[in-house]
Amino acid sequence: MTDTTKLNQLGHQTAQPASPEEAVLETVPIERGDGAPAIVRFTCPEFTSLCPVTGQPDFAHIVIDYAPDALLVESKSLKLFLTSFRNHGAFHEECTLMIGRRVVQATKPLWLRIAGYWYPRGGIPIDVFWQTGEPPKDAWVPETGVPPYRGRG
Repeated sequence: MTDTTKLNQLGHQTAQPASPEEAVLETVPIERGDGAPAIVRFTCPEFTSLCPVTGQPDFAHIVIDYAPDALLVESKSLKLFLTSFRNHGAFHEECTLMIGRRVVQATKPLWLRIAGYWYPRGGIPIDVFWQTGEPPKDAWVPETGVPPYRGRG
């Protein structure tokens, strides 16, 4: 049984962080066992941030795949972190990389890949991809499941 007594957000009323910098990503230990590592996927199809120039909202479909080593990111803290971008002004590339790097910093995974599929502004969708290296040997890494832009729906 996983010890969740050190978690401050899960099971508690938690205020929405005002910014990604203020948000705390909590982790829980995982027993990997033997064999190929698991791939864990988080999908956020309604991610929102702000354009740093105009202040207008930007929307993305974010897919995070990672192979945990000893720590999992706790999903409520991840949700609070992701929603903290709603009032954060940054370019698409910066948001995507910031998310990936923060999850890596918190969990120290064997591998992580993030895909940010940004909806068009000015007629151009921007897709941002980043990963920490090659996926672990024998791990099954599915496609992200997000089609190239054709209305993304």
